[in-house]
Amino acid sequence: MKYSTTTSTLAEARTDCLIAGFSQCRRAAGQQGAASHFRNATTDFEDKSGQTLLINFGSSGRIRRMLVVGGLKGTLTESDFRKAAAAAAKALAAVKAKSALWAIHDIGVKGRDPYWKTMASIGALNDTLYSFNPYKTSEVTPPTLKAVALHADGRSRANVARAVRHGQAALAGLDWARDLGNQPPNVCNPGFLLKEARKLSRLQNVSVTSLDEKKMTELGMGAFMAVSQGSDTPGRMIIIRYNGARKADEAPVVLIGKGITFDTGGISIKPSANMHEMKWDMCGAATVMGATRAAIDAKLPVNLITIVAAAENMPSGGATRPGDIVTTSSGKTVEILNTDAEGRLVLCDAITYATRYKPKAVIDVATLTGAAIVALGNHATAVYANDEDLANALLEAGEYSGDRGWRMPLWDEYQASLKSQFADLANIGTGGAGSVTAACFLSRFAEDLSWAHLDIAGTAFPKGPQNGATGRPVGMLFRYLTEQA
Repeated sequence: MKYSTTTSTLAEARTDCLIAGFSQCRRAAGQQGAASHFRNATTDFEDKSGQTLLINFGSSGRIRRMLVVGGLKGTLTESDFRKAAAAAAKALAAVKAKSALWAIHDIGVKGRDPYWKTMASIGALNDTLYSFNPYKTSEVTPPTLKAVALHADGRSRANVARAVRHGQAALAGLDWARDLGNQPPNVCNPGFLLKEARKLSRLQNVSVTSLDEKKMTELGMGAFMAVSQGSDTPGRMIIIRYNGARKADEAPVVLIGKGITFDTGGISIKPSANMHEMKWDMCGAATVMGATRAAIDAKLPVNLITIVAAAENMPSGGATRPGDIVTTSSGKTVEILNTDAEGRLVLCDAITYATRYKPKAVIDVATLTGAAIVALGNHATAVYANDEDLANALLEAGEYSGDRGWRMPLWDEYQASLKSQFADLANIGTGGAGSVTAACFLSRFAEDLSWAHLDIAGTAFPKGPQNGATGRPVGMLFRYLTEQA
């Protein structure tokens, strides 16, 4: 999809479809001599949030169709605007229009500027149009819509143009994250993620390297190897480096993604029902890769290191057993009481590896625990942090982008449940609060860092027959990186 900005008046506009509120459409219809047609078409239209009406004017006029969007009057809340934008996007997707003009500059949203309205509008359209179908053998009809112009006035044009540029970058990253997440596990393995990551090395100021299992063993990554050793497919730790800051030595932000490309649970094997969903256990990796691509495409002036901890968790004669004790690259020992608590094992070694970059912040993203779904459902990402400023920055970025998070406790009282009789700590806690104790485990390896953990088990993919990777929280991470820039 091509997005652009225009400041031409609606009277001068030429488009297959004008998307606007009731009063704007009425005014535009009058300016092209179609006021009576508009009145007749809208006789029974209710100007309420979520309502839309398509009016065809034929091929002779400058504006061939109008998509009237209800509820765009007065000063709206963010929620009302997003609801209207989603309704407009859904209706537009059904229209056989090649181009559209979206008039948003006259719409007031409390506390939000044209940049926010633009990002929210094109985000809603992208969500509607996204599909993943490379494995369907029947012919798939591509969307008719090819170009959307965002209408701005002279004062807001620069802000809207910046939003279009950032929006296109963010949505490219979001869709890449979705595509990676939706790949089948017989295609998407650690080697595939490395191959995909290497595509970024073609871009300016980007390099991609990786650690193979031999190198990880040399570095003492016993926790990572405890997960990977049960699979015939070798694990990889992938490192993407983007040097975009004005100062080359500026401390980087480090993003770490859990990339378990399939999780059987290992010897602590999962129930067979819905095990196919464990292809999405690499959505943390997909998310940080997508956010990285978005930052690169937007040319954000930040230094960014992205680490993908990619492995399969499989049961075999060589797999880790419950009761095994391993030594992490930090030197801490871990008693593995449950091999299905594997994400934290690959992540702890990745967090230790991140310290070599002397980062200003480390954020790990993982489909880590079913307990996060019990706590928060599918609406909010669980946010843990040992730094108040970092936690607040991520939460604000989530509110702004509509990719919301919720702060969870990381209290010392929970740490006691990780006590092991035979090692420094166990890989699972006791007494419930599984998402909290998983975060507590990771915090033991981030004690000297400004660190946050995002448990996306509930937000990375919804349950049900229409499920698929959402790409969350690319929106939150992109906004956070934009603010850091």
